[in-house]
Amino acid sequence: MSIFEEVHDRKQTKSMKWDMLQKRFQSEDVIPMWVADMDFKAPEAVNQALIKRAEHGIYGYTVIDEDVTSSITDWVKNRHGWDIQADSLNYSPGVINTLHMALQAFTEPGDKIMIQTPVYTPFYNIIKVLDREVVKNPLIQQDDYYTIDFEDMEKKLASGVKAFILCSPHNPVGRVWTEEELRKMAELCLQYDAMIFSDEIHADLVFKGHKHLPIASLSEEIADKTITCMAPSKTFNLAGLQASYAVTPNKQNKQKLEKAFLRQGLNNSLNGMAITAMEAAYRHGGPWLEELLEVVESHTAYIKEMFAAHAPELKVIKSEGTYLVWVDCSQLNMDKKELNRFMIDKGRVGLNPGQDYGDEGDAFMRINVACPRATIEEGVQRIIHAVEAWRASTN
Repeated sequence: MSIFEEVHDRKQTKSMKWDMLQKRFQSEDVIPMWVADMDFKAPEAVNQALIKRAEHGIYGYTVIDEDVTSSITDWVKNRHGWDIQADSLNYSPGVINTLHMALQAFTEPGDKIMIQTPVYTPFYNIIKVLDREVVKNPLIQQDDYYTIDFEDMEKKLASGVKAFILCSPHNPVGRVWTEEELRKMAELCLQYDAMIFSDEIHADLVFKGHKHLPIASLSEEIADKTITCMAPSKTFNLAGLQASYAVTPNKQNKQKLEKAFLRQGLNNSLNGMAITAMEAAYRHGGPWLEELLEVVESHTAYIKEMFAAHAPELKVIKSEGTYLVWVDCSQLNMDKKELNRFMIDKGRVGLNPGQDYGDEGDAFMRINVACPRATIEEGVQRIIHAVEAWRASTN
């Protein structure tokens, strides 16, 4: 049996995904397919490295040495063709922590910050909590595909936007931006003097026929205006270990970012287990990742095929990457609250309601497909049965 087919009991492991069913969904009788957390074990090389580290039994202060930094720079170069330098790296527990620091370092309260909606929920939260203004550049939905409204983007940037938070690949719509799209976005930001904070946490999770390009890799001029956030957490299911890094090629900008971290008492370090896991994943996790991508792409295709055949009211948006499937449920003619309760009460699945990603997502649901095939099939069947019952009742 493939490691990606094995079903694991994750309850009573303090799992946000599995141990909060009652609190989040008001029911224990749901299959959780929401938060971006895989139901797969991390690569065996990672687990063995952590066991070996634990067996040592001493957990004193740790450093991020050349072995760790070279594992990152080698991975980024080999995987994405981007040659980054070790002295351009900053470390933090997570990408959102870094975005918090970047907003504080390069913008002021009241400044306009652009995001492309529907988009990852914490983007809204960090802008609002820091008293900045959310400026939306809504993506354009064309049937089962999303594109960028460049005319609107330029208009908004010209209004005085100070920073643009890019989601690349995009969560939740699954777009892997093309070089042409990335260049056009970057050139507009340069033209209107807006910093680019690029969340590229899903960079490694790209399907066949597509390629992730770090926006900062396109030119030195673009790199000078960009802070790129990356992590092994989504790639190798290491989110609970809290390890991420930012790439800031411009030395002055890197110093400004470091000062923002220091003001919050963060010292550009990571916990010892996070360091161990990150190095092992980047050194030895490639084959595991290749198998994972085949599994995730297969699961995505399965959901699209099954809904098209048995629940055509649910339109799966074409995905080019990530393990998150964005589903248009507008044909069910439910408001956002009804739709969410329908999936919980009738479908008995716990999904992410699209409303969490902005008003543009009100008629959508997000499904996490990074789980064993048996879980996918059971979840899909539950949703189909619920839609069939809805259809029969409306007819």
